[in-house]
Amino acid sequence: MSRSISRRALGGAAVGTAAAAALGPAAEATPAASAGERPFRAAPGRHSARPNILFVLGDDLGWADLSSYGSPHIRTPHLDRLARQGVRFTDAYSGSATCSPTRFSLYTGRFPGRTKGGLAEPIADKSAGLEPTHPTLASLLRDAGYTTALIGKWHCGYLPDYSPTRSGWDEFFGNFGGALEYYSKLGLGGEYDLYEGDAEYRDLRYYTRILTERASEYVSRDHDRPFLLNLNFTTPHWPWIADGDEAESAEIVRRIKAGDRSALWHQDGGSIEKYKEMVEDLDRSVGQVLAALRRAGRERDTLVFFGSDNGGERFSYNWPLAGNKGSLLEGGIRVPSILRWPARIDGGQVSDLPVYSPDWTATLLDVAGARPHPAYPLDGTSLAPYLLRGAPVGERDLFWRVRGERALRRGDWKYYRGKSGRDQLFHLTADAREQADRAPDEPARLAELRAAWERTDAGLLPYGS
Repeated sequence: MSRSISRRALGGAAVGTAAAAALGPAAEATPAASAGERPFRAAPGRHSARPNILFVLGDDLGWADLSSYGSPHIRTPHLDRLARQGVRFTDAYSGSATCSPTRFSLYTGRFPGRTKGGLAEPIADKSAGLEPTHPTLASLLRDAGYTTALIGKWHCGYLPDYSPTRSGWDEFFGNFGGALEYYSKLGLGGEYDLYEGDAEYRDLRYYTRILTERASEYVSRDHDRPFLLNLNFTTPHWPWIADGDEAESAEIVRRIKAGDRSALWHQDGGSIEKYKEMVEDLDRSVGQVLAALRRAGRERDTLVFFGSDNGGERFSYNWPLAGNKGSLLEGGIRVPSILRWPARIDGGQVSDLPVYSPDWTATLLDVAGARPHPAYPLDGTSLAPYLLRGAPVGERDLFWRVRGERALRRGDWKYYRGKSGRDQLFHLTADAREQADRAPDEPARLAELRAAWERTDAGLLPYGS
């Protein structure tokens, strides 16, 4: 870590901690994006055509890795501007703690454990995937008249059985696996992993550049129907390679070709400085796509969402949250989430409503005039009434399950059991860091939330099925 980064990080953390102390415990997990940000309030009475949908995911981006979410050393002006133009969610969650199951929850609108492929945490081979017969966000929107595309990371199964083009996306350009080396496009097993449709596509430039170009071209087209574009960057997922790091790339490729199946994990590489460089590159890339959308004259009528597939990993900045990717502690599942739709929603707003990935599926179907398949009921709640008309969202349960961990949030309270096997209870508004276990003081509440978790779990596929 460079001295300049270290000083900025420590200084920023000190200022942030002092400010949080002055504002009270709830402020610890609610950084201000900009002066003038105000609590969310809908603007009812507006009308518009069905929106285009640009749904952007970063990969392993932590909750506080954007400057608008409190990062003391990473600068993300384009995403901060997106937040100023829309709504920033402070209590937004991924559908799971790793890549594949969260994507299952988003694409199906259902808990990952409702499908066999969703039990893989994450998918690592050809034995599992998103069954083409299962309705998806893309297939339901396509049936409702949308044109659909997925650009970037799929990670919901491999060819020949699984593919975005078999699950409702008209177009696919990207990688099938969970990680790839940014220049060579080699995956975990040494396979080449860049495809257009179901055919290999050769391009050895830096991957984030390629995805940015493709997405910019897509939103600039002369579309005659509304579109859904899922834009799934691999940034800032390991390996820790920024644009221009060709020597580091060559060394990882050498190790992959020599049979080192751990080379992409890059355990001997990376730094806070390198991670900063990758996140800031992601920010610039999203900015380029948004600029293309604006030049095409589609900014007002496009719903743009930006988030992450799970919490941050090794070099991520998650303060004040505990835990990271793979864990159901807040740092593993709470993610930055920004929504902009100028035609219907005012900018400069912040919402502390607890929401998670399956809710966005239900919301996008709702605003697009599409219906869920009756045989595959959604587990998420449409936020459209809240966002567009100011309707209250009643108290409900947000549910998570991964191997060895369980969690359920209801209002301000979170029930959690980690790998220790001990049931814990946290009041998240007062204790976002999950350090004060209230289970001994609230036995009735603990029992109620545990029972609610177990009722939901009983309806899911067991692990090993």
